[in-house]
Amino acid sequence: MHNTTFSRRFLLQLAAGSLALPKSAFGAATGAVDAGLSLGFSLYGMKTVPLVVALKTCSEIGYTHVEFALNEGYATEPAQFSKEDRILATVKLKELNLGLPSLMMNISLTANDKAHAQSLELIAAAGRVGRDILPENPPILETVLGGTPTKWEEQKSGMADKLREWAAAALQAKTIIAIKAHVNSAVNSPERLLWLLDEVKSPAIEAAYDYSHFELQGIDMEESLTLLLPRTKFIHVKDSQGDSTKFQFLLPGEGRTDYVKYFSLLRKLNYKGPMCVEVSGQVFNKKDYDPIDAAKKCYVTLSEALKRTE
Repeated sequence: MHNTTFSRRFLLQLAAGSLALPKSAFGAATGAVDAGLSLGFSLYGMKTVPLVVALKTCSEIGYTHVEFALNEGYATEPAQFSKEDRILATVKLKELNLGLPSLMMNISLTANDKAHAQSLELIAAAGRVGRDILPENPPILETVLGGTPTKWEEQKSGMADKLREWAAAALQAKTIIAIKAHVNSAVNSPERLLWLLDEVKSPAIEAAYDYSHFELQGIDMEESLTLLLPRTKFIHVKDSQGDSTKFQFLLPGEGRTDYVKYFSLLRKLNYKGPMCVEVSGQVFNKKDYDPIDAAKKCYVTLSEALKRTE
């Protein structure tokens, strides 16, 4: 994954802090997202692609930003993502003029004490990754929440308690965690997500929005956007088929989502944050999945819908 245009000595000096670079070399532009609506791609869907290749590919396709996945087995998993590689990532993002508004984590508010402690450690580690790459404008962290839809009433109090600890860890890490509802989790609706946000009331906890999880439950798009968008810092985009009892996530354009309507509503409601394609594990674990073809296909579908809403 290393970029051979940089000498190892240069990188080691940079990592050690013994070599200063002008502020402009690592400016906030690498964390920025264009004003208005713009398209990004989550590298959660490019696990098998070397990081530098993935970044170059996304830029060439036309995406303006990417999301790094911190999940186990990914090149950007904090324990495996070396200081040297973080520097290379920063340089490459700047070179390609790509934003990095978010880092994906998968942690749970219904985990046992041991797993919860590990989640707090991951929040701290994720914060370090973000600050190493973009010290002036660190990316947010986004995650689903775990649990079971039918156990919401018995789980919600404990989830709120753990979320308060996430918030404290996020403040310590100088970051924000955007939490996402999931069709198959305890927090599966806008109302439940808002309940948690209101219960915890922390500037370090905001919402992530993913309509596919609401669409599977027959929840109206405009209603869910109106409820959540004022608290939303990040949007994932993917498609789906089925319902809450049996479902399949799909690439954008392969399901039933009306993206012209979706993007028109985002414009109407004045959303200006990142909007990033998420390829589900249900898709990328298929034997015939091609991550680069998938990224291209998603971009064609979504960019055409965006143009129709300008």
